[in-house]
Amino acid sequence: MVTTFKDYEYERPDLTKLDTEVDALLIEFNLAGSAGAQAEIIDRLNTHFNTVSTMENLAYIRSSIDTNDEFYDRERNFFDEYGPTIQEITNKYYKAITESNYRDELEEKYGSQLFELASNSLKAFDPKVKELLQKENKLDSEYSKLLASAEIEFDGKKLNLSQFGPYSQHTDRAMRRGAAEAVQGFMGENLEKIDRIYDDLVKTRDRIAKELGYRDFVELGYVRMDRIDYDRHMVENFRNQVAEFIVPLVTELKERQAARIGLDSLKSYDENFDFLTGNAVPRGDTEEILSNGGKMYRELSPETDEFYRFMRERELFDVEAKKGKEGGGYCTFIADYASPFIFSNFNGTLDDVTVLTHEAGHAFQTYMSRGYDVPEYQFPTYESAEIHSMSMEYFTYPWMELFFKEDTDKFKFSHMAGDITFLPYGVAIDEFQHIVYENPELTPEQRRGEWQKLEEKYLPHRDYDGIEPLESGSFWHRQGHVFGAPFYYIDYTLAQICALQFWKRANENFDSAWEDYVNLCRLGGTLPFNSLVEAANLRSPFEDGCLESVVGEVRNYLNSIDDKSL
Repeated sequence: MVTTFKDYEYERPDLTKLDTEVDALLIEFNLAGSAGAQAEIIDRLNTHFNTVSTMENLAYIRSSIDTNDEFYDRERNFFDEYGPTIQEITNKYYKAITESNYRDELEEKYGSQLFELASNSLKAFDPKVKELLQKENKLDSEYSKLLASAEIEFDGKKLNLSQFGPYSQHTDRAMRRGAAEAVQGFMGENLEKIDRIYDDLVKTRDRIAKELGYRDFVELGYVRMDRIDYDRHMVENFRNQVAEFIVPLVTELKERQAARIGLDSLKSYDENFDFLTGNAVPRGDTEEILSNGGKMYRELSPETDEFYRFMRERELFDVEAKKGKEGGGYCTFIADYASPFIFSNFNGTLDDVTVLTHEAGHAFQTYMSRGYDVPEYQFPTYESAEIHSMSMEYFTYPWMELFFKEDTDKFKFSHMAGDITFLPYGVAIDEFQHIVYENPELTPEQRRGEWQKLEEKYLPHRDYDGIEPLESGSFWHRQGHVFGAPFYYIDYTLAQICALQFWKRANENFDSAWEDYVNLCRLGGTLPFNSLVEAANLRSPFEDGCLESVVGEVRNYLNSIDDKSL
């Protein structure tokens, strides 16, 4: 009999007991007379770490499904508070393996990436910053809960922020503007609170970095993100290429969009509305979308068929928007059950399908690499992980008719144009964070001023039409990554360039491209970013000329579609 998610058992970890058990195993480890003996102890340690990870994920998933669940809210708070303690315990293990007399043999068995990750973890933590890390976690949770608390009166309903998605694509322009004003009414009421949370986060992170001996939080942020084979200068060069090659294409696309929907000038609340006949929307309710997903993944490959049936049988999806549910979408991995889990907020837009492909790309990767004994290899580093998700969106193009029927071309145009349009925004968020953490003394007003300058550079088409607080530089207030996952956002843009290469290759030889993709998924987190890109037979986005070559293909594709007729 299959155990479903609701029966996955939760028990708060006893951290005192964990600490004692880990200490005892590490004494054995240090006394062990061979690499083989040490490897056996590593496996026993990983059993403990997997269980803690399982419990933390169960608490996180169940509290985000229902933010009003008092039990799981308390458990999530427990992990917020004691996360640094868990890291401290884990770091004792990392210290032992990096200093092992048999390190060379252990690296041969487990791969050098584990030791690189261990080294970064040690560099990112010291018991003296534990209280500051706890404060950082609590501030992040405060932000998430604040946005999840939104109950906004609009169109005769009480809506949370996720439920406004369809209104941003409404055929009635007054409705689009009204929805934007309603959302910004809530954001404006909470402007000072959000600015205060972020100001506290910036100053807390700056203190953590300096306590650990870093010049600024940017340096620590890169260590935390496990940027093993590239640095901030390579990222800056990548951003400059986006400004040079992508921004002009996006400006063209926005001009096409304005002409297509009959407007003299495009406003920010028009940007999600692509066609006068209405945006492409998936047919059917949540269950029909999930069922069509089953047919798609069955036909795509034996591996995706097996994976998707595993997910459905165990009820590892929670995708409907509902009151009290946190916004956004994610995939995580529940180690003791070898189970990916997909969380989302379906809202009747094409995003419902891209979630099914994007988050399923993450989930498929963890499913394909769930056999690794090393927990650190269940997911790769973030920028590599996003290759799996974004590429899956393209590999499933041949099945989009299942969801969009006669609007399939409309969907593909919107999807591709949206992906390209995203790139300048993605690098703007990244540059914003570099500015903020290099200048932690900036006031909230100055930070919003810096954002306005970046909009001029990367989003020159953006026009808020007088709507506050957007006009005052607050657009990033809705970007949860800025608060909870600093420096994550550039990862989407790097992965997007890799995914577009898979799209191009799939058009030329689908089977060959798919084989490389599945191989990439199987590799999990065993290699750093550039090495995984090379293993997948892709060009690194940092390589000069890579962006330029991809943009040409995309421009030709979008120009081949008569978007005015859709």
